[in-house]
Amino acid sequence: MSAYQLAQLNIATMKEPLESPSMADFVANLERINALAEASPGYIWRLQDEAGDATALRPFGDEVLVNLSVWRDVQALSDYVYKSAHTEMLKRRQEWFSKVSAAHMVLWWVPAGHRPSVVEAAERLALLRDQGASEDAFSFRQVFAAPNAPVAQPVE
Repeated sequence: MSAYQLAQLNIATMKEPLESPSMADFVANLERINALAEASPGYIWRLQDEAGDATALRPFGDEVLVNLSVWRDVQALSDYVYKSAHTEMLKRRQEWFSKVSAAHMVLWWVPAGHRPSVVEAAERLALLRDQGASEDAFSFRQVFAAPNAPVAQPVE
């Protein structure tokens, strides 16, 4: 077992309030997609409120939904995001959420067993936005290895 796990935050600005008819299909699929995540290999934890999701938690503003979770590694999260039924929702995100120019997703390594706070996650997103990808805040486009991962030696 690794001494580190992958934390991820993604935020999305809703085009309409969550209770609006245009968001109904998104809301109707939340429980199914959350259950899919929880059943996925490598899933460890996700931020949720009493209702079982995080839609009532609005630390980034009234129109911004937050998703914060911890996974075994980048591959496990990537498989869930891009190789499961989650892709159905991903393909439809423009129906429900505004396009953003700044980074809206960040990945970083946490010690195994650590559950990141929303404040910590916001700091990592700000770091990525301000300084670009680094070992402290990165994305799927430029992944950094966990701190304890073996470094590949060049072949001579």
